[in-house]
Amino acid sequence: MKHTGWRKPTPGLGVAEQLAQAGERVAVPKSTAFVAIKRVGAHIGLKAGDLLLLDTLGAFTQTQDWEEGRRPIVWASNAYLMEQTGFSLSALKRHARRLVEAGVISFKDSPNGKRWGRRDEEGVIIEAYGFDLSPLSARAEEFEQLHIEIQAERALCQRLKRQITVSRRMIRARIEAALSGALKGPWTQLTTLFEDLLARLPRRHTASETLERLMDWFRELQERVEAAYLKAVRADEVVENMAEPIEEVSEKTQEMNPRVVISGPHILTTTKLNPVTSNSSEKEEEAGIAPNAPPEERVDRELEDWVAEVRKKRGAALDLPTVMQACPEFASWARNVGGYLKDWGDLHRVAGQLRPMIGVSQHAWNLAQDRLGPQIATAALVLTFDKHAKGEVASPGGYLRGMIEKAGAGELHLERSFYGRLSGQAA
Repeated sequence: MKHTGWRKPTPGLGVAEQLAQAGERVAVPKSTAFVAIKRVGAHIGLKAGDLLLLDTLGAFTQTQDWEEGRRPIVWASNAYLMEQTGFSLSALKRHARRLVEAGVISFKDSPNGKRWGRRDEEGVIIEAYGFDLSPLSARAEEFEQLHIEIQAERALCQRLKRQITVSRRMIRARIEAALSGALKGPWTQLTTLFEDLLARLPRRHTASETLERLMDWFRELQERVEAAYLKAVRADEVVENMAEPIEEVSEKTQEMNPRVVISGPHILTTTKLNPVTSNSSEKEEEAGIAPNAPPEERVDRELEDWVAEVRKKRGAALDLPTVMQACPEFASWARNVGGYLKDWGDLHRVAGQLRPMIGVSQHAWNLAQDRLGPQIATAALVLTFDKHAKGEVASPGGYLRGMIEKAGAGELHLERSFYGRLSGQAA
């Protein structure tokens, strides 16, 4: 048999031996070391076959081999390792070499190139030559920290992808609304820019830096689309005002024209959790409710009844400032879409418009309104939107259905969720 003990020295072998010496000076449990390497194996370039061989080698080691001052060395023969892994001899050597070059194991060769070893009566290795797993001990802490960084990067990427999705859905919705409404504007140019950005979306894993640049581009385009849309809507209003009597135009613009975006002030928020009633002008102004509004523009009767019912059952009711302050992501989008929200009826309308942006199907939304009623469904969708935008909910449709199921079992307590989010903001 050809001797393998005299290896040609390489930088990888030198680093592996240094790591082995460092690993001998620390005590790391075997389970800790293997969990750490498996969590980051793919990230440092290891393949499934590499980890399979590493697992096979680890099975030969004992607990005391990983104590300080000792080395977990494996002297299993190539024939046995080939039988256990199913590798050919060339594949076995290739995987072993990759583990060494990655700084995960080291070679401790005997003078004649043979692998062998012996233990004393207590099972402690007295002398051994073969595969040295000490580098795992030396790098266990490094791998654990790397795993934390990978998880943080992955979470950031997921959050950026969701934000990009929300932005592109809003851009598409605005352009389609403008085209279907025959509004004048640079829609062809904006559509071309939008399609160019869509072509840049990554098909595979992409670093957060790239996603942040894409998100900035999408938001910049969204601002341009919103500005063009608002300008076109105002121009359209001027044309309608010139063609119809002022009274009729005012009524139709307020109630019938779905393209109108009211650009007035958004709902003011407050830290007070007391419900807003319609008998106090001061509280109505604080809640963003227009004082002295006509009866037909007041709070939707059904929504108002729900607020009263919640107050009766639990002693505290959700008001508009509470909902909007507890869900700032939704509040921002609602302001962009609906402008000045006067009451719960406006909130219901805007929630329905924002629903497609987070991927909640029309069927799920209809089911929520049918099972919960439009008022509770509105609050549930607001909460779902905000949690999805902040990366707390991965499947908005599934989360909304979960709340429907909880309501059926009498276990849905939305006001606790809203007040809990307010408490979290204060903290």
